[in-house]
Amino acid sequence: MGEEINMREIKKPAEVQKPHFVLVHGISGGAWCWYKVRCLMENSGYKVSCINLKGAGTDPSDANSIHSFDDYNKPLMDFMSSLTDNEKVILVGHSAGGLSITQASHKFGNKIRLAVYLAATMLKLGFCTDEDVKIGVPDLSGFGDDVYQLGFGLGADQPPTSAIVKQELQRKIIYQMSPQEDSTLAAMLVRPGPILALESARFTGENHEEVDRVPRVYIKTMHDRVVKPEQQDAMIKRWPPSEVYALDSDHSPFFSAPFLLAGFLIKAAASVGCN
Repeated sequence: MGEEINMREIKKPAEVQKPHFVLVHGISGGAWCWYKVRCLMENSGYKVSCINLKGAGTDPSDANSIHSFDDYNKPLMDFMSSLTDNEKVILVGHSAGGLSITQASHKFGNKIRLAVYLAATMLKLGFCTDEDVKIGVPDLSGFGDDVYQLGFGLGADQPPTSAIVKQELQRKIIYQMSPQEDSTLAAMLVRPGPILALESARFTGENHEEVDRVPRVYIKTMHDRVVKPEQQDAMIKRWPPSEVYALDSDHSPFFSAPFLLAGFLIKAAASVGCN
């Protein structure tokens, strides 16, 4: 008779674990921004986490009380600290969320497979020079002198502590290619952003070797009225990523082009061997 086979001894092939995407919103946004993309990617088997930075989304903090970037970005830093030693994630930062994932790359480079900058501020050391400010800060002066609603948490004679684009201008500036229902939802959920904290985003004391080990991809938004394409190009030229993709979208592709955006995120993951 033939030799009996012990089925318990036959090892099943190890399941390939799909990458874990961590999505980080920009100023005034929140985890809610990503609802379409999260749904698409989770339905395709990917693990997705969406972060609320301090004073954003469901976080109860008042933007006018947040005066340092470290304080603002603490939820992401806490999340990265909670990862196990062998767990690596793909960070995706939108708009000012680029500053958040850059700080994470400085501090937790060994836990990051890839950093994806989506219409994002991509400055290796943050706002250290006038040129950094020129290419990394949105210039909305083309829409008039009264674009922002400002908050003065330190007093009327001090610099503003928070800002939000006025509601009547939000669709025209931020969501001009997005479905009407999404821009309506956003108008109900956006919150003032802690601009004083963002202005303090500097990473000069960080581990520069660590951040350079993290692969980067940039996704350009070709009809962006917030971080204009020429600003995106300037940041790409200054600190070149390994890949650059282009989306025919406004500043909010998670609303205006969610299927294409999800596809680009999966493509970016594949570029570093994750699929």
